[in-house]
Order: sequence, then C-alpha cells, then structure tokens
Amino acid sequence: MKLSILVVSGILVSGTVIAQDGPALTPKSLRAALAAKPAGADAERLAERIRAYFGGHDVLLKGGAAKIDELDVAWAIEAPALPPNVTPRVSADIGNGFNVPLTRIGTSDLYAGVVTLSHGTGLTWHYEVGDRRAGGGQLEVYETHPDSREQPGVPKGVLKEMPKWESQIFNGTSRDWWVYVPAQYKPETPAAVMVFQDGAGVKDFVPTVFDNLIAKHDMPVTVGVFIQPGVFKDGRANRSFEYDTLSDQYARFLLEEILPDVEKTVKLRHDAASRAISGISSGGICAFTVAWERPNEFSKVLSWVGSFTNIASGPTVRAGGHNYEALVRKTPKKPIRVFLQDGANDLDNANGNWPLANQTLARSLAFAGYDYRFVSGQGFHSNRHGRAILPDSLRWLWRDYQP
Repeated sequence: MKLSILVVSGILVSGTVIAQDGPALTPKSLRAALAAKPAGADAERLAERIRAYFGGHDVLLKGGAAKIDELDVAWAIEAPALPPNVTPRVSADIGNGFNVPLTRIGTSDLYAGVVTLSHGTGLTWHYEVGDRRAGGGQLEVYETHPDSREQPGVPKGVLKEMPKWESQIFNGTSRDWWVYVPAQYKPETPAAVMVFQDGAGVKDFVPTVFDNLIAKHDMPVTVGVFIQPGVFKDGRANRSFEYDTLSDQYARFLLEEILPDVEKTVKLRHDAASRAISGISSGGICAFTVAWERPNEFSKVLSWVGSFTNIASGPTVRAGGHNYEALVRKTPKKPIRVFLQDGANDLDNANGNWPLANQTLARSLAFAGYDYRFVSGQGFHSNRHGRAILPDSLRWLWRDYQP
C-alpha cells in the first residue's frame, strides 16, 4: 500500500510563547513548537512539556506511544549518547515508504516529530535509533465525521443508566445497561429501537450521532439500548458465551427481558423494520445471530470487525461463527439488511482470520442476494474505522425506512 504522508510545518510561534508554561501539548501545538526551532531555555522548557505529554523520561527511554488527534500524529523518544550522524526516526514494520525523521529538542537527548497522515491510514510502526529498534504499536487515523460532533440547534436526547439487570435467561449473570431516548420521542408514537452490545463504550458517542441524524430525518426517531455482557457473582465474564454462540438465546434475552423492560417507560415499535442491532468483534457476530435467528423481529445489522470465526468451537471444535458463510448460501434468504466493516490488519489467530472471515461472509451475502454492504479498510481490531463511518452506516441501514 502506498501511503500519502504530508509533513506539516505548522504556525511559527515566538520564543516567548514557547518559554511560557502552557496547556498540555497536542500534536498540532507540538508541531508549531517544533517549527519555531527553540533553543536554550526555551528548548529545555519544551522538552519538559514533551516529557509530561508522553508520560515521563522513563517512558520515553523506551519510546513513547503515538499521540493521535484525527489525522495528526506525534512521536517522541529519549535517545542518550547518539553519534552526531544518527537521527532517530519512525518507520513502519512493513516497508511502505513510511519514514519520519525526528527533531532534536535543543541540546537534550529528546527527539520528537509530528506528521499528518491520509484518512484511513493503518500500519504498525516502531522507532529506529541507529541499528536499534524501540517502542512501537498499531496506528489508525480518521477524520471525525461532521455528524459525530455536537451541532448547534440540534435537540439532544437523554441517556439514562438503568438499574443493574439480573438475567433469568443467562441465569446467574448481571449487567450494566443504558437507554437513550431522543428529544423527538412522543409517547403517542412508538419509536424504532437499536440495540448495541458492549454498550459501555459506544454509549459515549452514539447518542450524538443519533441526535444529528434524527434531526435531519436521515433515520427515524430511535431509542438506543446499550447493554454490557453478563458477569457472574464470582466475577467470571459471560461475554463469549453470550455473543459467540450460534443459538437464539441472546435474541430471547432481548425479546423476553430487555425490550419489555424498556417498554415500561418508552413505547417501541414491534415490526422488524423498526429494529436494528449492532456490535463490535464478538458483539458483531452476536448482532448477526440475533437477526439470523429472529429475522421477523430484527431486520438491520451493523457489525464492526465481527468475529465470524471459530471462537465458540464447542466439543466438536467446529461449531463457531465461521459456519455462517456456508449457512447463508444454503439457507433460504432471510429478510435482513447487513452492514459489515473490517480492516486488513484485523486479527489472525487460532480461531481464524478476521479479514478473510468478513470477506467470505460478504461474498456469501452477495451470492444469496442479500441487501448488504461491506466496507474494508487498513485498520486493526478496533472501533476506530467503524466509528468514523457510523453516520453513513446508519443512513444506509435506515434508508427507505417505512414503519
């Protein structure tokens, strides 16, 4: 893959500004500070600010983790006693032209640099200090979608934490969960509903997207239900059993326990066209399984880096989610719409290869004539790509909605 890398010089700032103690650095402000080429006491003060930003001297001796702000990425490393002709740099683990020289801060042993990458860049990287490698990690960068930001004048819904749920279907487990009710909801008009697995994280950004899309009439007035996987009293997690198992148990949990409880305070529509479900990783295959098992109850699926692999292999070592690619081809078509997202750098382990599993499922959906979309990028096993395209994913899922 050829990367488009733009090294941005930033806005020049005076030595006086750099010399002052200021707010915590960001990639943008660090780029501006480096562009000013500080020296003497100004460089010493900048070096201390960089150390504070990246976690301290001891952390930087090993190579600091990348700092990301949308497309801007900053790095820093302490490299004592370097020969004059050696300049630390950041490189990709697989050669693709990614090579970022770092700038020395005054006369210190600290080096830093900032670049602006192209939207959707995904790679693994490391520091090169002479003939030594240090630090490193995974990197994905995306611009924030305008509909993922709070917008003036847009009515805001209410997110409410619900009492901890003690399940009967997943007996012995309890879980945290939250319900979002849009500002446009009216009791006399039942709302659509969308369920999110692993809800603790996504509840912090999905409501803003809902607010914006509902206000634009790009999706119906939709209640959001954000649910954590169950935990036993002894602390054992029940996530994989609930999410990765190919059965109707999780669908029954939603239909018999969670949604009836939501309806004690909010009226919901019961037609499949008005119900959607989403998840990431094992939560993604869980979302698919719910619609697969109950297509007359849930018609819309959004899966990020879905685990369509052999995690729930069972006693036969072959009972897992990798079976869906064959089941979709062999089973009469079901009335569901599916949006899949994955990245070329997703997982590859004993359970399977995630990118191949998602590609294969997408091809099966195409073969069987499903209404589906598959978006693949360069990302890893994370929510970053899915989050970047969430507004457009929801628009696609809810297009032509007729209750």
